[in-house]
This record gives sequence, C-alpha cells and structure tokens, in this order.
Amino acid sequence: MNNTLTNKVAYITGGSKGIGFGIAQALVQQGMKVAISGRDLKAVQDAAAQLGNKNVLALQSDVRSAALERDAVQKSVDHFGSLDVVVANAGIGVFSPIDAMTEEDWHSTIDTNLTGVFNTVKAGIEPLKKSEGYIITIASLAGTNFFENGAAYNASKFGLVGFTQAIMLDLRKYGIKVSTIMPGSVATHFNNHTPSDADAWKIQPEDIGELVVDLLTMNPRTLPSKIEVRPSKPAKG
Repeated sequence: MNNTLTNKVAYITGGSKGIGFGIAQALVQQGMKVAISGRDLKAVQDAAAQLGNKNVLALQSDVRSAALERDAVQKSVDHFGSLDVVVANAGIGVFSPIDAMTEEDWHSTIDTNLTGVFNTVKAGIEPLKKSEGYIITIASLAGTNFFENGAAYNASKFGLVGFTQAIMLDLRKYGIKVSTIMPGSVATHFNNHTPSDADAWKIQPEDIGELVVDLLTMNPRTLPSKIEVRPSKPAKG
C-alpha cells in the first residue's frame, strides 16, 4: 500500500464491472475511498458489496446526462468530504458498417463514449481544483487505429484521445493532472463478451487498476499524458 493514497477519494464511472471495477478494486486496496457509478443501481450495489469495504459508495448515474453526473459527483463529495481523482471509464461498443449503422447506434456511442466523458469531467473540475487532483480517461487503441465496422467507436475514441490531451493543457495551470489510458484487448464483458480461460492472454482489468495506481503515485513533476497498453503476447491461433 502506498500511504500517499490513503483516504484519497475517487469517483469512477462504469465501476460495476470490467475495467472500472478493476480500477476500483486497486484503489480500495491502496486505502482510498471510492465512489462507483453506473446505470444499473443493483449491479453497482453488488459491486460495492463485492469490494467489501465501508469506504465504497454505490451511485446510480448515466454519463449521457450532465445533470445526473453533477449529482453523482456532488454526492461523492458530500459523502467523503472531498474529491481527488475522477476516472471516466464508462463506455459502450456498437460495431457495424456505415451503411447498416442506425442513427441510434451513432448517437448512443458518441453520447456515452465522448459526451459522457465531457459530462463527467465537467462535473468534477471544481472539486479537483481544490485538491489539485487527477483526471484519468479510459480510451482505447481504437483511438489511433481505425478498423472495419468501427466508424462510431473509432470516432468516439479518436475524439476522446484528442479531448483528453486538450484538457490536459487547459487544467495544468490549476495543478490538475490529466491522462488517458488506451488499452488494447482486455478480458471484460465489453460488447456482451463473456470472459473465459481463453482470454488469459489478454490484459486483465486488475492490470489497468495497477496502471492507475502507478499514475497516481508517480512523482508529481511528471505527467504521462497518453499511455498505450496492449497484451505482451499475440492471441494464440
């Protein structure tokens, strides 16, 4: 445990499973107080119970709504007394060729993966100014590498990488650090996938959690603003 993180407060979107849960788990293990949010309140409450720590707050929110994100962040501050870290993790994947893509597919992807991060960041800026805190967005290698059937997802993640790098420059003057993590293949339930032993070669959610801890404990004069992370070995077969 790194004592510099003890009793620090984090707010994590999409914290009920996958990467968000892996990050929450890592931060709790460091003695941090953590608020996790998601659309499904029961799933978030179950995740909080699984974390098994009195310093975990379960909140229902939808990042697509600026008002709900403001409310969730305020509840986090009211409950724990401050805010030191915001992890904008919530995201979805809709994959189809452009001729088959619906307007709903496009808007749900952009509204969650890009506008949703804007809503979360905006909600957290003022309390983070007080703590000179940290914003971490979870993007993807799809934020620099385009692929077939990825028009909406690529657009959202390319935009997220650019957004994060720009706000990093905006917020440094307040002492707020900003980084984006761009994972490759991660063993999660993303896009209705069910993790199995066949996913052992992939990055695991706890690996991203460890990376977040590394960022938070790095010498404060140093800022890794964009981190690409991928499996160390290719998929078998």
